[in-house]
Amino acid sequence: MPKILLFGAGGVGSIYTYVLTQGGASVTAVCRSNYETVKKDGFTINSAIWGEGIQVKPEVVRTPEEARGTEWDYVISCSKAMPGSSPSTPDIIKPAISPRTAIVLCQNGIHIEDEFAKAFPNNAIISGAVYLPVTQTSPGFVTHGYIERLEIGTYPADAVKAHKDSVQTFADIFTAGKGTAHVFDDVQPRRWNKLITNASWNPLCALSRSKDIHLLNSTPSSKKMIYGIMLEVVKIAQACGYTDIIAKHADAQMERVVVQIPDRGIYPSMVGDALNLRPMEVEAIVGNTVRIAMEKGVEVPLLELTYTLIKALDESNRKRRDEKA
Repeated sequence: MPKILLFGAGGVGSIYTYVLTQGGASVTAVCRSNYETVKKDGFTINSAIWGEGIQVKPEVVRTPEEARGTEWDYVISCSKAMPGSSPSTPDIIKPAISPRTAIVLCQNGIHIEDEFAKAFPNNAIISGAVYLPVTQTSPGFVTHGYIERLEIGTYPADAVKAHKDSVQTFADIFTAGKGTAHVFDDVQPRRWNKLITNASWNPLCALSRSKDIHLLNSTPSSKKMIYGIMLEVVKIAQACGYTDIIAKHADAQMERVVVQIPDRGIYPSMVGDALNLRPMEVEAIVGNTVRIAMEKGVEVPLLELTYTLIKALDESNRKRRDEKA
């Protein structure tokens, strides 16, 4: 039975705990604010795909340090991607990593894998793009919508065969649990494709405190700005050699929101973080994107403006947190 440690047992983590348990793995969840509830009662999941009132009760620890000593086959990070933070996520999960452990990154952003690869140069690094509308409505209680898809591949793309095999094994467990996992020889184009959405809707909705559909309908020029950011992401991806990322991908992401019923829409993840003064994934989603553009000589004025504003908001929220502490 594969042994899996899941770090970041919030909304995404709870769903993946369920799927991987159903797939035959022994899953231990690292819980923080929801520790007491999950330790006592497990997770309760209401899913548009799998049904209402699903119960899953994994083993629970408070920190990866408590999980030291077990030979974990996989350690999954479903926490927010915060490159450059101290302590870093690699620092936090290090006590649970053994030479056989594959590290699975189910996180937002681009170029987030580097610090893991540097910290664990001999371990398999599996990078994943997650499509999973899910909210932890209260500790241990999770609501999941109609989308569920995980796109994974090794980092780097030319990893050794043993690392490639670990990706397929993970996908097989995931699929056995009735999840949807797609394996790519090079997963980075899939990350860029998701970034088209994340780098546009996420920061703009956070700055405006809006659902995506409300942002879109706010002014006659809103669509032009959102779409402009999407096209800048496409240009950066192409400059990185991913020429299959083209404007039609931005068109598809825009159409997804345009066709929504008015006054419905969604709040992207950054909105909740902004409203609750929590750290946002600014660097992973926007900062890294702008820096790659600079390295490649791609002009991205809309992304630069967005980065300036969302970074300022993140810093402002940090100061407000410090004042309350």
